[in-house]
Amino acid sequence: MAAMKRLSLVVLVGLIVAGPARTLAENAAGGRVIRTIAVGVRPESVTRGFGGHHYVTVMGEPGPGDGVVKVIRGDRVEVFAEGMDEPKGIAFLGDRLVTADLKRVWQIDAQGRKSLLADESAFPKPVSYLNDVAAAPDGQSVYVTDMGARDKMMDPAGRLWPLGSAEARSLPVLGRVYQITRDGKVRLVVQGTRAMACPNGVAAPAKGELLIAEFFYGNLLRWQGPQLRILSSGFRGADGIEQGRDGRIYVSSWTQGKLWRLAPDGSSPEVLIEGLRSAADFCLDEEAGELWLPDMKAGQVLVLRLP
Repeated sequence: MAAMKRLSLVVLVGLIVAGPARTLAENAAGGRVIRTIAVGVRPESVTRGFGGHHYVTVMGEPGPGDGVVKVIRGDRVEVFAEGMDEPKGIAFLGDRLVTADLKRVWQIDAQGRKSLLADESAFPKPVSYLNDVAAAPDGQSVYVTDMGARDKMMDPAGRLWPLGSAEARSLPVLGRVYQITRDGKVRLVVQGTRAMACPNGVAAPAKGELLIAEFFYGNLLRWQGPQLRILSSGFRGADGIEQGRDGRIYVSSWTQGKLWRLAPDGSSPEVLIEGLRSAADFCLDEEAGELWLPDMKAGQVLVLRLP
């Protein structure tokens, strides 16, 4: 999520959904949702790509082979690329889309043809669960998060373990951030720390700088190589993260179903929308003044107008 994904935020206006009933998310946002778009089972990430259209990863039912990337052209939603397992983060490099798929990374051309950019063997460390993708500012590489011990974050009911629990204290620190060049060369950029045990979202707002959303502890971190520091915390389930042109930071929470906007230093969080079933990895489209936010469990993408 960077460069072309830094489109704009929509704090919502109007609605194109059948029937008069308003969703909880729309009520919470003051009825300012521009529209909602049904895209399929488990949409995860959105970017603006070829032709100025929006492309969304749709993981489908759990299991191999039914994951796809769809393109949204006006009111039409069509399959653009298929044959993936669980495509998650997606970014646009100008001549290709790049998406992470469990333990490999695909690139997709303008005709929807996919090819392998990097498989598990290309990574310098064992791969656990590749997640978000952000384009570098110069468009010559992408950053990809590995969530690490994703399977140890939650109790049997699917809730994050309490922070003071024995399970939290014993959570393995396996999360990492990698950089992958256009020709598939992979290097480790950020090694996991207790503060960044399970990184999910990543954004690359400037050369040599990353914003990282850590899922388990809810930390928002800024990396300025080699320094990694916490900007803010309290956003458990943090998923997507982006920084606007004015420096303000946007972050979503998959477990809380919320989206916040913060000051550039990570202070003064304000809720822009809440009440979603699962707020995933969004596209900040500042050129259009919109934010495209997947609600994964609802199978929808919400288009919001920026405040």
